[in-house]
Amino acid sequence: MSHVPSPDSTRPPTPESDPSTDWPDFSPSTDPGAWESDILGEGFDYTTLPLGRDAEGELCATLVRYRRAADATGPQTSTLTRALSRFGTALRGLFPGGHAAAAPRSGAPAEPRRFVLALHGWSDYFYNTEQAKHWEARGYAFYALDLRRYGRSLRAYHLDPGYTSALDEYDADLEAALAMIRTLEGEDAIGVCVAHSTGGLIASLWVNRNPTAFAALVLNSPWLEMQGSYLVRYAASGVVDPIARLRPRAKLHLPESDNYWRTLSRLSHGSWDLHRHWRPPLSFPVTAGWIAAVMAGHREVSKGLDIRIPVLVMTSKTSHLGTSFDESMLHNDSVLEVNVVRERSLKLGREVTNVMLDGAMHDVFSSLPDPRAAAYAAMDRWGSGYLRSTAERSV
Repeated sequence: MSHVPSPDSTRPPTPESDPSTDWPDFSPSTDPGAWESDILGEGFDYTTLPLGRDAEGELCATLVRYRRAADATGPQTSTLTRALSRFGTALRGLFPGGHAAAAPRSGAPAEPRRFVLALHGWSDYFYNTEQAKHWEARGYAFYALDLRRYGRSLRAYHLDPGYTSALDEYDADLEAALAMIRTLEGEDAIGVCVAHSTGGLIASLWVNRNPTAFAALVLNSPWLEMQGSYLVRYAASGVVDPIARLRPRAKLHLPESDNYWRTLSRLSHGSWDLHRHWRPPLSFPVTAGWIAAVMAGHREVSKGLDIRIPVLVMTSKTSHLGTSFDESMLHNDSVLEVNVVRERSLKLGREVTNVMLDGAMHDVFSSLPDPRAAAYAAMDRWGSGYLRSTAERSV
């Protein structure tokens, strides 16, 4: 499906510098265990996580990480070298300025390391450098995962970007990412999952099946139910499910719009440099198999999950859904009905906190500066009770 947006006199001028014009269409795969410099620039690198093959070819997920320049030891440093570097840092902490420091209390356990794993939504990838720096400043090692057929994991032979016929297919992606993270951060490292939109649905279902994988779950406008209500889902299932069984990769002819892209991209009304293929103006074509998989996930949530870790659900206070762009979409969720999301979130688990943010967009951490700052502040307040030591460390 193709679409050329009509000229819009309200569109801001194109910025003089657009780094995305220099980005490759597809990320080269790394050697096993190696890290390469990422398009996001200084401090960011990525590694490819092989996931076998399917009929189209090799599959992979991609793990991105952020390290401050002072902490980085090079994008392809071996695991052993990184471990030795951390050991050297620990020694410098024990002997600052070459003088012996007081010995730690006998028998006192070492403080476990902490990490964040971020998960993107539909037709998306990890691009939010500010989010990485926010968590790193609070003492968390930051990682983000581009799922198979998305973002850095997308390959030229993938005819249907983002395609899956079952959300539990992503179990392998998450397990591979966590295995790599725990190799680097330690088996006892404490993890927080931060997931957006469809990624929030995937993460919720996965955490429900894997209750000890993370210590907390932060959901950024999670897609937990169809727009409207479960009645819309039931009606849609009657149409979609038969097609999905016979032709799962059949494209559904749905209305197309670049409204949400306009709220995000610095080439339009937003604040972010976006990859032209990984976060295109029009979303990836919707297949019958993919939407059936999403609706199956919604059905599972509606029956009630039993997530046993603290869950934070963050949404805009209000929604504004429309077929044509207007500037109110910069101050509302223009993708989901937030009241439906908040109602369905109460089915997730035992301890769910909802935060409503005035002026936020669908991705609360990609909103305009003021609501974005409010989102980080609200997450920090919640974290001060549920997470250990969220105070910003000195830089």
